[in-house]
Amino acid sequence: MKVSIAIPTHNRANFLRQTLEGIARQDFPHAQFEILVIDNNSRDDTRAVVESFADGRPAPRYFLETKQGLDHARNRAIAEASGDIILFADDDILVEPDWIAALIAPFSTHGTGTIGAVGGEVVPVFPDGLPRWMSDAHGPLGYRTDAGPLPPNQSPMGANLAIPRWIFEKHGRFHTELDRQGDRLFSGGDGEMITRLRTAGLGIWFAPAAKVLHQIPASRLTLRYALRHGFDSARSRVLDRAGKPGAAGYLASRFPINLVKVPFFILLALLNVLCLRTGAMKKAIVRAWRSCGYLYQITRSSIGRNSI
Repeated sequence: MKVSIAIPTHNRANFLRQTLEGIARQDFPHAQFEILVIDNNSRDDTRAVVESFADGRPAPRYFLETKQGLDHARNRAIAEASGDIILFADDDILVEPDWIAALIAPFSTHGTGTIGAVGGEVVPVFPDGLPRWMSDAHGPLGYRTDAGPLPPNQSPMGANLAIPRWIFEKHGRFHTELDRQGDRLFSGGDGEMITRLRTAGLGIWFAPAAKVLHQIPASRLTLRYALRHGFDSARSRVLDRAGKPGAAGYLASRFPINLVKVPFFILLALLNVLCLRTGAMKKAIVRAWRSCGYLYQITRSSIGRNSI
């Protein structure tokens, strides 16, 4: 069973180097896996970092994907991959030497015909520290202590996800409007794929032994970033639901709820300012802006502009 490791990247050369260092130390037959780095229009020294591993076994292969967006990069990796299983990894994760073996183990023991995807645990780490007001917003994604299927209300993250290549040939590739596009912090492409596979009757598994550490730098722990992420993630959720059965009812129900939430959380933010509770104030502002994202995209979708 050959494995292709797909690493989309955008302006994170320093983190990418650490990710590639971990993959270079894998206890897995070198002839049985390949590393694909998909550069999504980086302006830093991403290519030089990849080339610095030219003597690796295997050496990573570099591809430039000019269509901006995480899922455009993922789909390019699918087109270039030669493996039976494609492991999708973020460019800022730290992996243990048994990562590949642990993530593909369910396919080895149960076959690739009934399992649509296997995800591993994702544990956030903060090399620059974690602001106190964000301490409850970042936690490890660990669903179970042994390898096995997940219930419908649980889904693995795209930062650490293995999918057989035949899946994409039969069920299509990633939806290109549901994830990051440059500075736009959309999300949901991996979630939409998982939903698609479950609808097709395939199992979604979790392999806790395939744990990765997900590095979150200070630049992603600011109020400005949290506001952008909240707004864009709400928009991407609406985009995901807008094309599915029952979309009209979903849009109609979410609009008035979020219309009420905006002034409520703004008022809550003002009260926390008066009480000198800066952290609580920031949380309330983020929630208000997230509701604005829902309102904005619901309006666009309702008038037929169901796009970014």
